[in-house]
Amino acid sequence: QGQLVETGGGLVQAGDSLRLSCAASYVPYAMAWFRQAPGQERELIAAISKIGGRRTYSDSVEGRFWISRDNAVNELYLQMNDLKPEDTAMYYCADARPVDALTTNPTDYQYFGQGTQVTVSS
Repeated sequence: QGQLVETGGGLVQAGDSLRLSCAASYVPYAMAWFRQAPGQERELIAAISKIGGRRTYSDSVEGRFWISRDNAVNELYLQMNDLKPEDTAMYYCADARPVDALTTNPTDYQYFGQGTQVTVSS
């Protein structure tokens, strides 16, 4: 069983940018970023196919966040721009193995990292 390790979280001000990274210790399949704020359900916010670069975003982050991956080094990224206080959450990367294609079905994602905290102050 491999690992997913997220890094890059932190405390920023509204309007700032952050880049999250997720390192996989194996070759991952389709991947996604989820986030969970205290007292709320975990939300899928961005997903990407294994190859071909197909992407999708939730309405809450569309136009501000960008998901990408580097399959040569088994890493996933989330570039977050124009951050807002409502983006405050724990952010998790996830692997949809054995699904290769882009998927927004949360139940396809069974493998998660431990998360990295993003806090946006107003």
